[in-house]
Amino acid sequence: MIVWKNLDAAEAYKKLQAVQDAVRLRAVLDKDRVAAYSAPMACGLRYNYAAKKVDGRVLQLLQELADEQQLVEKYRALLAGEIINTGENRKVLHHLARGQLGADVVFQGKNMRQFYEEQRQKIADFAAKVHAGEIRGSTGKPFSTVTQIGIGGSDLGPRALYLALENWAAKNGKKKMDAHFISNVDPDDGAAVIASLNPEETLFILVSKSGVTQETLANELFVKSFLKKAGLDPAKHMIAVTSETSPLANNPAYLASFYMDDFIGGRFSSSSAVGGAVISLAFGPEVFACFLSGAAESDKMALETDIRKNAALLDALIGVYERNVLGFPATAVLPYSQALSRFPAHLQQADMESNGKQVNRFGEPLSYATGPVVFGEPGTNGQHSFYQLLHQGTDIIPLQFIGFLENQTGEDVEVDGSTSQMKLRANLAAQIVAFAKGKDDENPNKRFPGERPSSLISGKQLTPEVLGALLAHFENKIMFQGFTWNVNSFDQEGVQLGKKLTKNVLAGDMDETLAAYAGILGL
Repeated sequence: MIVWKNLDAAEAYKKLQAVQDAVRLRAVLDKDRVAAYSAPMACGLRYNYAAKKVDGRVLQLLQELADEQQLVEKYRALLAGEIINTGENRKVLHHLARGQLGADVVFQGKNMRQFYEEQRQKIADFAAKVHAGEIRGSTGKPFSTVTQIGIGGSDLGPRALYLALENWAAKNGKKKMDAHFISNVDPDDGAAVIASLNPEETLFILVSKSGVTQETLANELFVKSFLKKAGLDPAKHMIAVTSETSPLANNPAYLASFYMDDFIGGRFSSSSAVGGAVISLAFGPEVFACFLSGAAESDKMALETDIRKNAALLDALIGVYERNVLGFPATAVLPYSQALSRFPAHLQQADMESNGKQVNRFGEPLSYATGPVVFGEPGTNGQHSFYQLLHQGTDIIPLQFIGFLENQTGEDVEVDGSTSQMKLRANLAAQIVAFAKGKDDENPNKRFPGERPSSLISGKQLTPEVLGALLAHFENKIMFQGFTWNVNSFDQEGVQLGKKLTKNVLAGDMDETLAAYAGILGL
């Protein structure tokens, strides 16, 4: 029987609170520890946590915490289709959208696995026709560009995936179409993207699960106006990704409609039609299938109960220890791969929207910290930006590095005896050690205290399968942390109040305080 209880009610957590700063990295981090503190991940990736402030005693207590909080059992319940999103009384099925894990969940007579697979196949068939020139724009020209209109999870995840695979696809002959994204309701965003497009050859994807997302519908009208001014029929240049009950469904204003449902939250929707449409059109359906395969392999490994063999679970538990015992307020995601330039922004939403909660899954106030602030930037750019604070600031911020042996294009140059890729990897290795061990100096300005913990996810090359495994690792980490904190990681009430007040402003229904700020902004 599964029991949902707060973190501070767990006996293992009480034991952990007595184990603060048990590890001095400057003293213990050596080659033997680097070799020993490593866990396998899907698709050849590895999770190295040697530079984390944990030892055998802490790991044993984290294992006890995982067992006591029934983290893997709760994951199995999620996969079986139980109501895990208590705030909205919904199942959580983004894992099922990968197609290879989980039960055959049936809802109101509909087999959800079959539903997701049918939508994936519909997208694949549509993309194949676009690539073959069987589906064309209103002037008869074939589509060469796809542009996604969406915000939040309808933009951040798909955009991050596209950018992550763009160079790989070009190098491997998989690039079918260029992709662009319009998200911000600021008209300068839409105008800048549109200015770079040939409208006759552009297919737009409108993504809104509800069909009433204010920013997305405003951008849709912005795009339709652009198409009409160019003498084009918007209905022949636009498809919709939405729910079957939205006003966008089966609408003649779109070439085609592809569906998702309320069981897949926006920030977890890259595995659904939300990510599938743009990735299948840009790179081909087989590339999206490879991405899903890597994610499914990662999902399967997350079922392992031994935390040392379950990288997502281990990563999650170390994060809880850092947040709730060591008191660290934030986490930086630092990919040493330009292809992952928007990956930290996606994880920022996925993590902070999921676990930025102050009540538990039953609506009761919590007395402990939950989700950390998440931010990041690719290396080596970040080294010349905010690493100063990470090295010598007053807050210790745990770091999650990501690095690959090979770049995606094979293009490189040798300077001063080493290639650019070697320099990238050398910087990554150096930063891990510099953060952990620091440096003594008589000059206080040049003194580095060290003891800044980090982990490293490493692999050979960023491919579609590896990207899927990487995304699923972080999604599952977020899930496990939510289970540990006993929060509902799958609703997002925090975004609703601002939406409501925005409607009040536009309708002129304001109190005097809101009216005062609206007045400053010319409303």
